[in-house]
Amino acid sequence: MAETAAPEASNKVTISDLGPARKKLAIEIPAEAVDALLKQQMDTLANTVSLPGFRPGHVPRKLVEKRFGTAVRDEARTRLVSEAYRKAVEDNKLQVVGEPAAENFDKVQIEGGKPLAFELEVEVVPEFDLPSLDNIPVKKPILEVTDKMVEDELRKICINEGDLESRESPEAGDYLTGHGIMVGGDGTEFYNLPGAVIQIPTAESGGKGMILGVMVDDFSRQLGLPKPGETATIKTKGPENHEVEKIRGADLTITFKVDRVDRIIPAKLEDIVARYQWPDEAKLREFIKSRLQQNIQVRQQVVMRQQVAKHLMEHVKIDLPPRMAASQAARILERQRLELMYRGFDPQKIEEHLAELRAASGARAAGELKMFFILHKAAAQFNVQVMQQDVEQRIAQLAAENNTRPDQLRQDLIKSGRINGIATQIREHKAMDAIVARAKVEEVPAEEFDKLMKQSA
Repeated sequence: MAETAAPEASNKVTISDLGPARKKLAIEIPAEAVDALLKQQMDTLANTVSLPGFRPGHVPRKLVEKRFGTAVRDEARTRLVSEAYRKAVEDNKLQVVGEPAAENFDKVQIEGGKPLAFELEVEVVPEFDLPSLDNIPVKKPILEVTDKMVEDELRKICINEGDLESRESPEAGDYLTGHGIMVGGDGTEFYNLPGAVIQIPTAESGGKGMILGVMVDDFSRQLGLPKPGETATIKTKGPENHEVEKIRGADLTITFKVDRVDRIIPAKLEDIVARYQWPDEAKLREFIKSRLQQNIQVRQQVVMRQQVAKHLMEHVKIDLPPRMAASQAARILERQRLELMYRGFDPQKIEEHLAELRAASGARAAGELKMFFILHKAAAQFNVQVMQQDVEQRIAQLAAENNTRPDQLRQDLIKSGRINGIATQIREHKAMDAIVARAKVEEVPAEEFDKLMKQSA
């Protein structure tokens, strides 16, 4: 009579609400599953491991367990937790965003003959209804490349290609390179960055400036005009929506010891023509005009997406977390960083925008989070797919906008952990563009468009 295999014991999963868009998963993996994997991994190791004085596969089992038991248990724990989490999400149809947060995961013990229990906190897409996405009224501005736009772009290129002139005494607009340290009121050190760069605010900034990613309203007054070797001390409050939770609302003291002072001396246009081997200045201007025309198409698409976003924000109700989690804040900042890169902002302006977003009101941050969830659901409704070719094309586009090589930008994105954000951005843009394609679009002159936008702001 043939033996019947015993049914595999199931994991015990309990899901509880932690508030809007957050859930806790308590998972218990039965002892039989723990024992089976531990035995399998130890058997595999015992059959292949080689130690001095023993032939491969003939090392005593107790010695293998003594030498490799901890590593085997750690690997088994990781595999079991990962598979149990994936199955819990699939079985319970959870729409998880971001990575799960494990509570004291390193303290979770795995032992033979005992079940493995652990808890995870996850962010999920909140439940809400989308309104009709057809015939949303959208105005498309008629934009043209002007001579002034070409001149402004050439001026920007001259600055980017300019040389640094070392100076003894700084003035407004100059750049200071030095050692920046940020500490909280209780002495906690948040950042310790040699080689940090800050800019002395210009008259147009109204005294506002950025240091170590934080925007300070009276930065010019507190900073002064420190020379190389001198140290400036800046005191400010931590931004409300900083991605480091302990910085939020904290009394911050930032010291900055100046190593050097530099001023950017713009390159001459004829030197740029020669450096990049353009036939003449007219050909460079043609190239700039062509690139600006492409930028105009991006700007038109951006402003139409913004109108769709405004419509959706007004017509969708979502219960959001009362306080933004650090992972949510970090995701919103990276989403904004990539969006600003897509729109062609230079790196300094991007960092200033992000510093302002960190200091933004809770309402603005909640709006960014709300739009993230709306687009996530719209993309699922339209079955939006992102291919590798889409990612490569977007990286090439961003590289062109930021005057860098695609391969270099790709490596930078991988190193900084932002490469997945590219796919998310493409997915959101495709979802938006699908809505724009269904919209009721009216073309209007740029002047009329600007007037209408001011009235509706």
